[in-house]
Amino acid sequence: MSRTFSPRRIWVAAVLAVGTMAGATAHAALFEDDEARRAILEVRQRVDAMQQANQRAGERSGDDIAQMRRSLLDLQSQIQSLQSEQARLRGQNEQLQKDVADLQQRMKDVAKATDERLRQFEPATVNVDGKEFKADPNEKRDFEAALAVFRTGKFPEAGQAFAAFIRQYPQSGYIPSARFWLGNAQYATRDYTNAIGNFKSLLANAPDNARAPEAALAIANCQVELKDTRAARKTLEDLIRVYPQSEAASAARERLSRLK
Repeated sequence: MSRTFSPRRIWVAAVLAVGTMAGATAHAALFEDDEARRAILEVRQRVDAMQQANQRAGERSGDDIAQMRRSLLDLQSQIQSLQSEQARLRGQNEQLQKDVADLQQRMKDVAKATDERLRQFEPATVNVDGKEFKADPNEKRDFEAALAVFRTGKFPEAGQAFAAFIRQYPQSGYIPSARFWLGNAQYATRDYTNAIGNFKSLLANAPDNARAPEAALAIANCQVELKDTRAARKTLEDLIRVYPQSEAASAARERLSRLK
């Protein structure tokens, strides 16, 4: 037997169907919203975790940077300290170099002064009356001092000085000259006999001395003063014979012409 559906029943059935479908749809929508919320929460959690991680990383990075800065400051301080020490050492080195240079110069000055002082005590080469020889400083000083006294006209003092020189330096190269000047000092004080002795000693020991012809003429003069004309004439003749080209020989010829 077939059923007959009234319009009302059909409408109710339609409404129930729509309601059922709406419920199913609403249930599905509710499920989808929960999933979305969970996904959103997960994303937020991940973002928060990332932010926290970034923050921690930033903090660590900040700590690292701060540590690096401190290390750089320490390094810079060490560099400055080393530079200061280097400058100090350089200054010390320069001062040491200057001190060494000053010391070397002082040593040179001392060595030079020492050499000069030693040279004052070392024999030196001198040339007196055409004769070259070695004389120590004291010897040279004493001879020149005696000669300086003679040149002032203090003949007695000069005679004493030359006599003392001959006694003190009997082997000196100055001896012929010392005897010549001693003889002249004695002649000036009219000590003719001793003067003749010193002039003859010069002629006997140094006949080639530049003062020898003058010594021979001085002997003749002393003999004339002693009134020994014969001896004076012979002395003058010997002078002319031995030293014919000398100025003393010319004076001897003139003196001979006047001797009687």
